[in-house]
Amino acid sequence: VIFELLPANALINDINMALINAYKHIRNAPEAFLKAVSKLDTEMWDDGKEYYYSLREHYNDKLMKAEYDVELAALFVFINKHCFNGLYRVNKKGLYNVPMGKYKNPLICDEKNILLISEKLRQVKIECGSYKQCLSFVDAETFVYFDPPYRPLTPTASFTSYTEGSFNDEDQRELAKFVTEVADKGALFALSNSDPKNVDTGDNFFDELYEGYNIKRIGANRMINSKGSKRGRVTELLISNF
Repeated sequence: VIFELLPANALINDINMALINAYKHIRNAPEAFLKAVSKLDTEMWDDGKEYYYSLREHYNDKLMKAEYDVELAALFVFINKHCFNGLYRVNKKGLYNVPMGKYKNPLICDEKNILLISEKLRQVKIECGSYKQCLSFVDAETFVYFDPPYRPLTPTASFTSYTEGSFNDEDQRELAKFVTEVADKGALFALSNSDPKNVDTGDNFFDELYEGYNIKRIGANRMINSKGSKRGRVTELLISNF
């Protein structure tokens, strides 16, 4: 969304510090980032699986020490390109625990694209924290896109967490209140989430929560499932005030 619109005055914010660290290093020091990623790629052992898990352990060690440097940014991208379905998931301790995926020749880092991204991000303010801290940035000239942790479609569908914190139904309700604050400022917004009607046609959680706003159901590919037969087309929600 940010690269499609890229207004002159833009802000991106996320609660995941490792993600924000990667964005900041790509923006501020793309050459150092590319060098660090290339080093990880060229040093890969013959036993790729053992190498992946050794890097995952090193990545978690740096997370626990809060070492948000260029090496962590490179590890973030490298591991993401080798893990199962590009999933980012941590346990309650905040440790990344996604197993290795099966790829023949994954593209780890597109140098030309990284340099272009770095250039574009120079006009973007990047923050890490709660979405609530962004309210002061919003006015009647603002468009806000929300991409919260999706509500699990079934009790067992949750993949643990995107960060060490959880995001339950009460958090979804709290977000909806914030969305109303944004709308009351005259801003336009769009919000994505899962569609509970994929598994329960009587589940009106979001239809009731965002009553009065536009709710569209759009097709999406389900990729994150351990069983290939369970992957396919589903609907997701796109909620907006326009």
